[in-house]
Amino acid sequence: MILSGKAQLAGVIGWPVSHSLSPRLHGYWLRQHGIDGAYLPLPVRPEALSPVIASLAELGFRGINVTIPHKQAVLKLCTKLDPTAERIGAVNTVVFQDGGLHGSNSDAFGFLENLYQSAPDWRPTAGPAVVLGAGGAARAVIVALLDAGTPSIHLVNRTLARAEDLAAEFGDTVHPHPWDDIADAFFGASLLVNSTSLGMTGQPPLKLDLTGLPRAALVTDLVYTPLETPLLAAAKARGHSVVDGLGMLLHQARPGFEAWFGFRPNVTEELRRFVLAG
Repeated sequence: MILSGKAQLAGVIGWPVSHSLSPRLHGYWLRQHGIDGAYLPLPVRPEALSPVIASLAELGFRGINVTIPHKQAVLKLCTKLDPTAERIGAVNTVVFQDGGLHGSNSDAFGFLENLYQSAPDWRPTAGPAVVLGAGGAARAVIVALLDAGTPSIHLVNRTLARAEDLAAEFGDTVHPHPWDDIADAFFGASLLVNSTSLGMTGQPPLKLDLTGLPRAALVTDLVYTPLETPLLAAAKARGHSVVDGLGMLLHQARPGFEAWFGFRPNVTEELRRFVLAG
C-alpha cells in the first residue's frame, strides 16, 4: 500500500537487527488490515541508544520494539514502566506518549498465549513446571507462570548459583536445581520449558534425558530455528504434546501493534506460514 504523510510509524531496534522477523510480521498485519503505517528495522549501536530513541520520538514514531542487546538499557531510559517489565527486568515494547517513554514487556504474555492457542487442554494450574535456563527468557517464563497460578517452578541451570539467585528473587515457589539433578525436577511436572539457546541452529545441542518426565507433561521450546528442535522431536517420540517457539514471537507482537496502530491482530496459520517463508 502507498503511505501517506500521516502514516503511523514504528520499528524494532537492536544491534544487529537484520535477523529480526518483526518487520515481516508487522508488515503482514499492516497490509492485511489496510493500515496507513510502516514498521522498520533500525540497527542501533549501544553507544547511540539514547539519542536515537529521542530522535525517533521527535520524528513522530509511535513506538518501538526492543531486541538484543538493548532490553535492559532501554528499561533505564523509560519514564514509565508496567509492573511486568519491572519484574522481568527488561523492556521489549516502548510507546512514545505525552513526551515520555512508556516501557512494557510482552514476552510473558506471548509465552502463555502461545501455549493457550497451541495446547488448549493445558492449564498452568495443573502441576509443577520445569524451566531450563536462568537468563532473561527464563525470567519472562517464570513471571508468566507465577501470574497464571502454576503451583511450583523447578529452575534447572548448568550454573547452580545463577538459578539460586533468580529463584531468590521470586520466592519459595521457585526451586533451583543443578543440571545433574534434573530427574528430581521432573517428578510430577505438567510442563517442561527450554528457555536456553541450546538446540538453536548454530548453537550446541540440548542433550536431555526425558526419562522421568510424566507422559502427560507438555513440552515447549522457546527456540524456533529450527521449528522442531531436537528436544521437541524427542518429546514427540515419547508421546508428549509439544509446542514450538514461533508462536511466542508472534503473540508477543500483538500488544505493541495495538498500541501503535490501534488494532489488536490475531495469530493464524496463514501468518505462521508467511513469517516462516521469509
